[in-house]
Amino acid sequence: MNIHPTAIIHDGANLAPSVEVGPYAIIGPNVSIGEGTSVQAHAFIDGHTTIGKNCKIFPFACVGMPTQDLKFNGGTTYAEIGDGTTLREFSTVHLGTRDGEVTRVGKNCLVMAYCHIAHGCEVGDEVIMSNSAMLAGEVKVEDKAVISGMLGVHQFVRIGTMSMTSSPRITQDVPPYMLVSREPAEVIGLNIVGLQRRGVSEESISALKKAYRIIWHEGLNRTMAIAKVRETVFGCPEVAHLLDFIEKSQRGVIA
Repeated sequence: MNIHPTAIIHDGANLAPSVEVGPYAIIGPNVSIGEGTSVQAHAFIDGHTTIGKNCKIFPFACVGMPTQDLKFNGGTTYAEIGDGTTLREFSTVHLGTRDGEVTRVGKNCLVMAYCHIAHGCEVGDEVIMSNSAMLAGEVKVEDKAVISGMLGVHQFVRIGTMSMTSSPRITQDVPPYMLVSREPAEVIGLNIVGLQRRGVSEESISALKKAYRIIWHEGLNRTMAIAKVRETVFGCPEVAHLLDFIEKSQRGVIA
C-alpha cells in the first residue's frame, strides 16, 4: 500500500494492497476499498461503505456520511461505489435512511465536483453527473444517463437510461432515451447523439423516433399513445423499455 503518513486509517478498515491514500485522508473502521483505488488528499470515507476496484476519490470528496433525512431513527445503513467510478472534489454520497438501506453508485460513473447523492439513491452504471447536480433521497438513475450541472432532482424521481437532462429542476420521471430541457422541464426530442455514441442501432433509433412522435406530438392521452405505439412499432427492446418505464411511473413522466 502507498499510504501517506498523515492519512488516518481506522482499525477494521479493509484496504486492498494496491490502494493509494493521500495526505490527510480519513478512512473509517467499516470501510472496504478494492484493488487499484486512489483516495486522494483530504477525502473522507466513513460508515459501512464499500468502494470497488480502480475508483478515484478526489480531494475533499465525502462518502458514507449519515443521511440528512430527519426520519432516520437508527440502524445500520450502507453506501456502495462500483468499480471504476470517479468521485470528484467535494462530491458527497450519504448512507441510507432505513435500517439496511443502501445508497448505491454503479460502475464507471463520473460524479463531478460538488455533486450530491442522497440516502437510498440507486445510480446505475456509466452515469455522468455534471458539476453541482443534486439527487434527493430515493432517486433512481438508470444506466448511461447524463445529468447536467446545477440541476436538482426531486426525491423518488426516476431518470431513464441514455437520457440527457439539463433543466434546472426535475420533479417528475425523465423518460429513457430522451432530451429534457427548459424550465419547467419538458421533453424536447430524442437523444440521438447519445444513442449513436452508445452503439444503439439505426433501426432502434428509427423505432424510438416513431414512438416519440406518437407519445409527445399526436395529442393523444398517455394510455392511447402507448396503445398506438404497441400497435405500430414492433420488435424494438428500447421502445419496449420506454413504454414499460412510462407505465410504471408513480410521479408521472415529464411531458
